Amino acid sequence: MTPGTAVILAAGLGRRMGERPKGLLKVAGREILYRTLVLLKEKGVERFLLVTNDRYAPAYKRFIEENDFNVELILNPEPERGNGHSLHLVKGRVSGRFILVMSDHVYGRSFVGRAVHGEGLIVDRRPKWVDTEEGTRVRIREGRVTKAGKNLVEWDGIDTGFFVLSDGIFEVTERMEREEVYSLSEVVEAAQLPVTFVDGLPWTDVDTPEDLKRARRMLVLTAVKGSGDGFISRHLNRKISTRISYLLVERTTPDVMTGVTFGVGILSALLTGISLPLAGLTYQLSSILDGVDGELARAQLRESRFGGYVDSILDRYVDGTFLTLLAFWTLKEPIWYLIALLALLGSVMVSYSTERFKAAYCESAYERIPGLRVLPGKRDERVFLTMLFLLYPVGTSVRALFLLLAIITNLRVLLTVWLAGKGSRP
Repeated sequence: MTPGTAVILAAGLGRRMGERPKGLLKVAGREILYRTLVLLKEKGVERFLLVTNDRYAPAYKRFIEENDFNVELILNPEPERGNGHSLHLVKGRVSGRFILVMSDHVYGRSFVGRAVHGEGLIVDRRPKWVDTEEGTRVRIREGRVTKAGKNLVEWDGIDTGFFVLSDGIFEVTERMEREEVYSLSEVVEAAQLPVTFVDGLPWTDVDTPEDLKRARRMLVLTAVKGSGDGFISRHLNRKISTRISYLLVERTTPDVMTGVTFGVGILSALLTGISLPLAGLTYQLSSILDGVDGELARAQLRESRFGGYVDSILDRYVDGTFLTLLAFWTLKEPIWYLIALLALLGSVMVSYSTERFKAAYCESAYERIPGLRVLPGKRDERVFLTMLFLLYPVGTSVRALFLLLAIITNLRVLLTVWLAGKGSRP
């Protein structure tokens, strides 16, 4: 069960960041502290204690009030005594199990989801986003910390700055209060805390401006959609869209990018009457940009059901407009209008069949039926195929495109229905 209280240590002076409160530094458009609070609240944490110094307390107080968080400020008048002393200051204010995190650590949603169910120090044996030369290393024997520090030559994992502790930890800090300065690493070592391994998931700490860039990159690259992506998205579109998102994540919002993507998509449809190669390239560009708004939303913690709902509707308008105008400008015989209509209906039904599955079964079709992930015909694949056929529009290439789209999309819908029926049988 997730502890209901979390303690956040934010009393450091942040000298390498210009003596600014690191918890209020923005990464991917959100304060580090905002991220921590929101992700922990999602997992059931209801009460927060923030330990800070006199200098930064007013800024943290304003932040808390502006965002209406349930956070109690605790002042540390002696931050130079170390973060071990900061932890000791919450003695008597928490009871039972509680979470302890650092204000300058950026955690991904998947990391927090695993870490809150751990015990003791959360350790990463395969860190992807942290410089192990700078991280706090730990040596572990029989599931407990025996040594902790940045200069360990032999080590078993990296301290993630995330703890699930009991109030018994204050017996250790009480003994160490006689020291003028003592760190959290020394507390961990003295307590021989148990460890829980959470390996390879997104987290990093921020001590320098370079660390901020790495944290931003981490958040964007781990914000991809995942199981719903088609082949082209996985192997082409995401490689480009994540780079665009990295450049824009501090500068714009998902809503703005949704509007831009829709505009580019409609422009591609209008270009079918002017230049088919240019229309195809612009259509593919809109498909790449279509991933950016979702990446920004996840990286900025701005996801909303309404945003996904609107984005899906606009995609259908773009596809419908593009195929309709393409047929209008290039087809003459009634039979090909019928085939174009089948291609258009199939394109709409591919999305509808999976969305309707989610509404009926309250579960993603791609999670319930893994085979759907490899079936051809998803939007990114259709758009890319359309671009290829329009780059060199000779003879019957447009007719062949409509025929291929009609076959692929409607066959995919039929297979989706068949797999759904097969998977739902008792």
